[in-house]
Amino acid sequence: MNKEIIKNIIREKQQEIAEIQFIKRDCFIEPSVNYVFVGMRRAGKSYLMYQQIHELIRQNEHTIHDILFINFEDERIRGIRVEELSLILDAYKEMYHDSKPILFLDEIQNVEGWEKFARRLADSKYRVYISGSNANMLSREIYTTLGGRFVAREIFPFSFDEYLKYNKVVLDKNWQYGNERTLAVNYFDKYFNFGGIAEVFPLFDKRDYLNSLYHKILLGDIIARNDIRNENAIRVLVKKIAETVMHPVSLQKLKNIVDATGASIAKNTLIDYLTHLKDAYLIFEISNFSDKFTERETIKKRYFFDNGLLNLFLIDANTRLLENLAALTLKKKFADDVFYYNKNIEVDFYIPKEKIGIQVSYSIADFDTRKREVDALLKLNKAFRLEKLQIITYNEEEIIHMQDLEISVIPIWKWIIEQSFAPSSKFLNF
Repeated sequence: MNKEIIKNIIREKQQEIAEIQFIKRDCFIEPSVNYVFVGMRRAGKSYLMYQQIHELIRQNEHTIHDILFINFEDERIRGIRVEELSLILDAYKEMYHDSKPILFLDEIQNVEGWEKFARRLADSKYRVYISGSNANMLSREIYTTLGGRFVAREIFPFSFDEYLKYNKVVLDKNWQYGNERTLAVNYFDKYFNFGGIAEVFPLFDKRDYLNSLYHKILLGDIIARNDIRNENAIRVLVKKIAETVMHPVSLQKLKNIVDATGASIAKNTLIDYLTHLKDAYLIFEISNFSDKFTERETIKKRYFFDNGLLNLFLIDANTRLLENLAALTLKKKFADDVFYYNKNIEVDFYIPKEKIGIQVSYSIADFDTRKREVDALLKLNKAFRLEKLQIITYNEEEIIHMQDLEISVIPIWKWIIEQSFAPSSKFLNF
């Protein structure tokens, strides 16, 4: 590996980052902690690094010359080996004598064995920020190697309130009583259908970009990285997961659905494929809140990390997009504490630690639909004594009083914004 190439990369990134204009994302970062940012490709991990660099410079603690930013997807260093990573520090020191850089290592999962280098940096008291597009970066092996030296944060695509900030709509705590409410409603439709990937926002042909991103994730982050031979089978699997969003599906049933298309796979292969899809942050799963271990592990509801990517596969999309967006919002806030409940009654989401029960319905104007959603929450309350009962709709709002209980019917755009005013950070400590 040529140090002169590395020097060019270091200087180019310094100049590029200094000129970036961005919308600040809400993510609390401790000033003296090393971080690993993980999440879906294009979710905003690099953006968050740029934001942190600007914050360090704004506080007059550092200049842009203190920053050593390397993107390991740069073709000029593709194929760099872990034993060559020290050349990065050597190149920097030749450029800036006696200066100790802050390191930003973007998409470092491309270097096998990277975690040993990261640990050595931390042990040498460097400040280090790392990003990657694969959940294997949170695996037990890496936890062991990096123990006590890094904090891991999962980075999601832009939330709706961040999307509003991008469009220069700033909300305060009384936003629902002013013009901001009308603006929020007007902007929501595009966010609902095309998701929270920031690079999509200014584009006219959003679907074309999302389709390209999906194929990059599928072909690069999943098929190539995991040496998958049966490409057709995993394509069919993704499509069928999209079509069954909202519904609990067992592994056996999912296998049968895929087999019926002619893309037959073994059950163990199916499990591997699902793991690869989750590791690439394309999908996530939630389990039934049940006492039966086998039921929790084999029958799950599966959702996409972005509505725009899910919408690529759907025709009659509204109900699936609605529940997917609700699931994603809950995943951001409560991590693995989110379940569905299916035991004599069906409730879309149950958060036991918070005693919250949630039903999702595009509309409850129909009497039978309204009764079904309300009755399910009332029955769940009898079993667990809920503190909050909610029905999330697309655009309907009211308070239902039943059996001395209050059930809040709330539009999803308003519900998402309310979550942002009551944050609950979930992250892993390495």
